[in-house]
Amino acid sequence: MPRLKVGVVFGGVSEERHISVKSALEIAKHLDPMKYEPYFVGITQSGAWMLCDGPGPEWEAGGCQPAVLAPDSSVRGLLVLDEGKYDTIELDLVLPVLHGRFGEDGAIQGLLELSGIPYVGCDIQSSALCLDKSLAYTVAGDAGIATPNFWTVTGEQGIDPDQLSYPVFVKPARSGSSFGVSKVAGADELADAVAVAREYDSKVLIEEAVVGHEVGCAILGADPDLVVGEVDRIALSHGFFRIHQETAPEMGSDNSTPIVPADISAASRSLVRETAKAVYRALGCSGLARVDLFLTADGQVVLNEVNTFPGMTSYSRYPRMMAAAGIPLAEVIDRLVASALEVR
Repeated sequence: MPRLKVGVVFGGVSEERHISVKSALEIAKHLDPMKYEPYFVGITQSGAWMLCDGPGPEWEAGGCQPAVLAPDSSVRGLLVLDEGKYDTIELDLVLPVLHGRFGEDGAIQGLLELSGIPYVGCDIQSSALCLDKSLAYTVAGDAGIATPNFWTVTGEQGIDPDQLSYPVFVKPARSGSSFGVSKVAGADELADAVAVAREYDSKVLIEEAVVGHEVGCAILGADPDLVVGEVDRIALSHGFFRIHQETAPEMGSDNSTPIVPADISAASRSLVRETAKAVYRALGCSGLARVDLFLTADGQVVLNEVNTFPGMTSYSRYPRMMAAAGIPLAEVIDRLVASALEVR
């Protein structure tokens, strides 16, 4: 059988670009060379697309060539610039290992739809919906799923700090990995927190704090055959959960430890899994997503956020939850590829 030609796109221009490189490196380690012929395309911080030997800390230092995905579906592949001429590399599939802006917001998905190349992960609409937390809350709430009380602030719009019940979390509406997120204890801290969030997004989300355990659920596939990993719980040592902003990144978060399987009751674990699947369906997800939730003391499950291409690093939650359910990363990749080829 010929190997599938897979384009692995990584890097990007968002604040999560360094996470994307680590995720792509981990995926590269688990791509079966007997099944796949990978082509690694890194996007630099300035937005240049480069065909390179592979992901890694110094990927831009190697012999890279300018390369882009052709938006012409008759090409279905890469256009690689070589000595003033473009060569074509046909692709069977693209793995967009990109996080945050231009990766999980529907942008790369739109380009891939134009290209006619099957790709792993959620489609344009679902990607855009999930990355915007306020829209995700609105749709999930309409589907009967509990969400935090929230407000949005756009442009130069302000908000009356006295109308809020503290503490609240202030965050960019369309970002991830806790960049630009602040916990605000009182009205006097609100303006500064909004200013920090605006460094990452012009749309700011303010939400009431939910008291409870932070839990997560890894989901793979599409209806009616959803596969759910083991539920995890984030055990905090101090502060609120932060990830990918660590002093020792390969150790994971500085202030938390993921417990997999979560040390919660069987009934709570079942409720978390069923709620995560309901969120996944309501937001139109396909391929994969990690659904983050809160489990309150009275047993209620409340939506936190949805990551449509969650981290795949050596210490990321999604592959850990799948591995705990007996599905190693190599098998996750195989299933994602099969699902993408079947759907598209």
